[in-house]
Amino acid sequence: MAPADKDDWFAQLDAELQRKTEAISKDREEITYQKTNINKALIQDFWNIVNRFGKINVQLNMEPSYSEFAKFDQDKFPDVWKFNPAFDLEAVGAMQIVDMTQNQGRMGDSIKVWYYSVDSTPHVRMVFVYCEGEHYYKYNGWKRIFGQFVIYDAPLSDFNMEKMHESLGDVVMAWFESHLRNNRETLVNHLKTKYEKGETFTE
Repeated sequence: MAPADKDDWFAQLDAELQRKTEAISKDREEITYQKTNINKALIQDFWNIVNRFGKINVQLNMEPSYSEFAKFDQDKFPDVWKFNPAFDLEAVGAMQIVDMTQNQGRMGDSIKVWYYSVDSTPHVRMVFVYCEGEHYYKYNGWKRIFGQFVIYDAPLSDFNMEKMHESLGDVVMAWFESHLRNNRETLVNHLKTKYEKGETFTE
């Protein structure tokens, strides 16, 4: 039997551990809530964007696929739908819509969203990815060079849906107009003027 001690070391430690457990549990619940709400909104937004571009015969591919997240009313595809109850919104770590247009180097132009951490603080980032051209590498042959522009980036604790939508709407408008004018440079110039340049990579 342990000796009685009003200054019991483990009792104090246990109380601290319990406080830590409750604080981290609360943080995790808040992160889950934020991420689920963001994912739900963006999947709806992306699906609406895909369908709006489709009306001018521009094919955008989307991930996650509608076959995963949506259940459609009979004969009302793609407009009338609800979320598939089996789809785990909180588990989605990345989303994208990708331009499949073959001309003007548009293939691969995309809006991408993903979550990442900085010093254990979760963030969400949205970028526009575009092909800058091709380059020949001695040992790897021709590679496409992609650049990024940062549309939105924030810690989940500071996420602002209105600001995210404002930036997303601005980019989608420029993207859509560039298709209507059949001039991709108007989109690229708009991005260069308004948004921070991100990393460059090859594929």
